[in-house]
Amino acid sequence: MHIDQPLTLLGGLTPAQFMKRHWQRKPLLVRAAVPGMRALVPATRLFELAARDDVESRLVVQDRGGWTLRQGPLARRAIPPAKQAGWTLLVQGMDLHDAGVHALLQGFRFVPEARLDDLMISHASDGGGVGPHFDSYDVFLLQAHGRRRWRIGRQKDLTLQPDVPLKILAHFEPEQEFVLEPGDMLYLPPRYAHDGVAEGECQTYSIGFRAPRQGQLARDLLSQLAEDAQDAVSDALYQDRGQPATATPGAIPPALQAYAREAVAAALRSSDALDRALGESLTEPKATVWFERQPAPRQLRAVVLDARTRMLYDKRHIFVNGESWRAAGRDATLMRRLADQRQLQAADLTGASDAARDLLRQWCESGWLHALKSTNAQAG
Repeated sequence: MHIDQPLTLLGGLTPAQFMKRHWQRKPLLVRAAVPGMRALVPATRLFELAARDDVESRLVVQDRGGWTLRQGPLARRAIPPAKQAGWTLLVQGMDLHDAGVHALLQGFRFVPEARLDDLMISHASDGGGVGPHFDSYDVFLLQAHGRRRWRIGRQKDLTLQPDVPLKILAHFEPEQEFVLEPGDMLYLPPRYAHDGVAEGECQTYSIGFRAPRQGQLARDLLSQLAEDAQDAVSDALYQDRGQPATATPGAIPPALQAYAREAVAAALRSSDALDRALGESLTEPKATVWFERQPAPRQLRAVVLDARTRMLYDKRHIFVNGESWRAAGRDATLMRRLADQRQLQAADLTGASDAARDLLRQWCESGWLHALKSTNAQAG
């Protein structure tokens, strides 16, 4: 993607301009961001997916009795008829289950892949919505079918309504209002309050981004480092030959405290280990994702990453689905191109080493990568 080329998706802004002016700063409304936009997933197909165990779905209903929330899987009979007002079906990770949705999501890869999360489809009947709320992450709201009225505002009072199964703001103070039609898109930075209400039956696509909390990230990285600590830290036993007799046996010896601090410091001392743990953590597939093994291809003419595969890299490593490999030279360049473009053509593979080709075949066997006969492969 050329980050200095104006995009219709961004209202004529280049990705570089958008990231500088709007990203995590202020909203952007784009009319006809996707000209001729139509719903990529029919309602019947969406209902089928909502009934599956490997698809995350929720049903939100608002009526005179208030709000109700039901977690999936959702049988078809659990979803109200279209003529019943005030309900919304939310289906997460649609980019993993529909090729057209996955292709649409690729248009947002001017943001680092490590931040890009998924595309959620909200299918609502007239009056449907999830109430005024705010997200802790950036979001693009793309209207795919029908109309939805959005009210947005820089909310200072973040008090939530009590005894409600959703995080709904108690004192929403909208500042602007827009009606989005198919192809229109609204970008909102984190913690920007918004309330979307369907005007008739509609579908809205929410492109969301991952924003790890520092505490959770620390726990994930320490857990990952703990698994590798045996290789990074000496396995020598603690010794205290100079320990005198003590009249306070309940006190932890300072020498043992220092020994423990040094053990943890040794595990963290290598920046390479921490970088590797981060990459493995960021590419770990979601709990609902699994891959089916397949026969290894005899020849690799062109390859494309599976839609469910997460692939990242840093200066020393390649990361795929929670695993890491050291890479350097021409092979590193090749693997980085695969991570950036999500596909490789025959010309790209011409100079690949035997080791790189073997690794690509292993990924094909694991279902992470697919070999294609055509040299006009589309990103998977």
